[in-house]
Amino acid sequence: MLSILTEAAVGSFNSIKQIAFIVIPLMIVMEILKDLGILDKIARLFSPLVKIYDMKEESGFPLVIGIVIGLSYGAGMIIQSAQEDKLPRRDLYLLTYFLVAAHAVFEDTAIFVAFGVNGMLLFITRLIVAALFTYLASRWMKPESPFLENEVNN
Repeated sequence: MLSILTEAAVGSFNSIKQIAFIVIPLMIVMEILKDLGILDKIARLFSPLVKIYDMKEESGFPLVIGIVIGLSYGAGMIIQSAQEDKLPRRDLYLLTYFLVAAHAVFEDTAIFVAFGVNGMLLFITRLIVAALFTYLASRWMKPESPFLENEVNN
């Protein structure tokens, strides 16, 4: 029994160590890119994508953050953008829909590659599913929908 617990503890520790070696450097790089203003430039590159979904250009930054870093930090950026930029409710929903399928794609892909998964297949599949799902939702969810009447005003 003790050997099983020891093996489980060592295996868990090794998994956490592998994840930390991937996540911590990514977080440091993201903070550096943010401080240098490079993330804003990357977000502008996403403006054609958000235009496909009829979203405001300001939606690009939280989208980039959510894609690269993940839902926990991405959710904070979405809330902050909603308050500062007054993003329409529709854009907030579409951001969330996209990020459900494609949050932290780089981080997650790197973690799964460490465990032997085909990273390119995982990466491309997640982005395609997110793009398709969000596109369909953007066509179904019209800006004049009563469901979306309340804009974020704070």
